[in-house]
Order: sequence, then C-alpha cells, then structure tokens
Amino acid sequence: MNSKELMEKIVKYMDSKKAVDIKVLDISTVTTMADYFVICQGGSAPQMKAISEEIEEKLAEQGIDPIGREGMNTSYWILMDYSEVIVHIFNNESRAFYSIENLWGDAQEVDISAILTEE
Repeated sequence: MNSKELMEKIVKYMDSKKAVDIKVLDISTVTTMADYFVICQGGSAPQMKAISEEIEEKLAEQGIDPIGREGMNTSYWILMDYSEVIVHIFNNESRAFYSIENLWGDAQEVDISAILTEE
C-alpha cells in the first residue's frame, strides 16, 4: 500500500468515528519526515480514543502497525506514526494552540472531499 492509499484509509476511519474538521497536509515537498499529516479533532477524550483505536484496529487487520504512538492516555493530543503518514488527533483547545496547519503552512492541503461521507 502506498502512502496515498494509507492516508485515504485513515481519513475514512476518522470519518467513520465522526472526527471533526479532518485535514490532510501533503508535507512531502517540505520535509523527508513523512508524506502526509492527517489532522482531526474529537469532541471529547473518549471520542479521541475511539478514533485512534479505529485507525489502529482497522490497519492492524491489514498487517499495518504504527511505528510509534504518543498521548494514548491523554485528552488533548494523540499522535500515531505510520512512517509515511503521521496522524494527529486533537481536542479543540490543543488544535487551536498547536496550530499544525499554520506551522506547516508551506505544505499543500489535500482535497479529501471525495473521501468523506456526506451528512
């Protein structure tokens, strides 16, 4: 599976758990760290945990495990590192505070509207 396919799966799994304001940044042209940041927020700590568990469980079923995880027991920021795709799950306050989208302002935002389910 290439990094674009992985990113799309992660977006779908976030969406299935009603993640809020999902954004994808293509960081491949500004760093060698990864190809994509997938960013979202959850309305509560339980929702953030549910989003991260959905991603991890669905990808594990396909033989894909994160190389690192941070913040699984916090209620403000969960980070999951899938090498080419790095997942950020924030609560509302932390997302505004860390402002990843602005920090990585040179990265191109990916149009994911075709991936998301319509409400």
